[in-house]
Amino acid sequence: MRQLLAWTLAAAAALAAAPTAPAARPDCPRLTTPWHGDNRARLQRVIDARGTCSGHTGAVAAFDWDNTVTKNDVTDATLSWALRHDRLPRPARWKDTSAWLTEAADRALTAACGTGAGAPLRTSTEPRCTDEILEIRENATTMSGAPAFAGHWNHRRTVPQYAWVPQLFAGRTPAELASYARAARREVLAAPVGATRVLGTHTVPAYVRPYGQMRDLIRTLHRAGFRVYVVSAGAEPITEVWSKGVGVDAAHTIAIRPVLDRRGRITTRDEGCGGVPATRGAVIPYIDGKRCWINQEVYGVRGAAAWQRQPWRRPALAAGDADTDVTFVGDATGAHLVIDRGKPELMCRAYDDADGRWLVNPMFIDPLPRRTTPYPCSATAWTAPDGTPGPLLRPDGSVVPDQAGRTP
Repeated sequence: MRQLLAWTLAAAAALAAAPTAPAARPDCPRLTTPWHGDNRARLQRVIDARGTCSGHTGAVAAFDWDNTVTKNDVTDATLSWALRHDRLPRPARWKDTSAWLTEAADRALTAACGTGAGAPLRTSTEPRCTDEILEIRENATTMSGAPAFAGHWNHRRTVPQYAWVPQLFAGRTPAELASYARAARREVLAAPVGATRVLGTHTVPAYVRPYGQMRDLIRTLHRAGFRVYVVSAGAEPITEVWSKGVGVDAAHTIAIRPVLDRRGRITTRDEGCGGVPATRGAVIPYIDGKRCWINQEVYGVRGAAAWQRQPWRRPALAAGDADTDVTFVGDATGAHLVIDRGKPELMCRAYDDADGRWLVNPMFIDPLPRRTTPYPCSATAWTAPDGTPGPLLRPDGSVVPDQAGRTP
């Protein structure tokens, strides 16, 4: 019933067929890079139908960033750089860094990293501290396996370990965090594809690459008069450093926005959305939160209405790679572009292809092998707000059947 309500407006307002582009004129902006199957042709039809080729301007295209526009995660790359260069400030109490941090995580971090506000963490020479931070970021557990977060949160609006990364930089300024991102960017772009490094006992990627196909797509959309946005569950000062490299400025970049104190320093609180005030990470651009932030920041929808699918004010094209992206990618009216990383809710929607507008593309670097077992769409692919897994439903309330992977 909950999903049915969330999708009712979609069923009523969706267009009956994908946009039909006019015959392409020689001056229509064209995609130039190769894509899987007929994806380039299908993307081109949306560009032609919604852009300057048809006399239109101002349509919106929205992209997730990490592992959609780039291979690998730029917030993780920045955290890696900060850990190796002692740029994380030491908190007075680790419990202060997250509203959901457990006593076990507090004890583990205190033992490995110490406390006492002011001095930076010496993570470059304290591998136990680095290990605890990375394990909590990656797996939401301590190195001993204890849960790092507990309590109540809406699992379609936030995830504590995502919100925790900008909270780790509380006390730094956005300019300082952006400078760390720039240093990390230079480093990971110079590293060869496939490079890794060891931090503590964790092996992490040491390179990032913007996908050439995504650069070309964003450039072509701009030339065709689209308004292109990035919407990410990373830290906004970091994402802004990267998004401008593909021609998307800070005004069109949406990510976790820390609340600043009177001195202009990052706090552990984030700006709110959809009538929810600033919190300690309860509402970030994550699953349904990405829809809320797009509705609020792009279309000016305020209050509780920002959480709802809008009848007409929706992106023409949206792209993502993970379940964190499924809601806003599904809202697109022209094409839902999915980079296949094997995430069940997103891939179930994509392969069910209820409106005929879902495009699945393998990762452009190191694509996954074809899945050998079906996605569990009919059983556990959907995550409820309380975190309970359940069957994925179509707008009419029917259950999405299990789907076999079909790429590459």
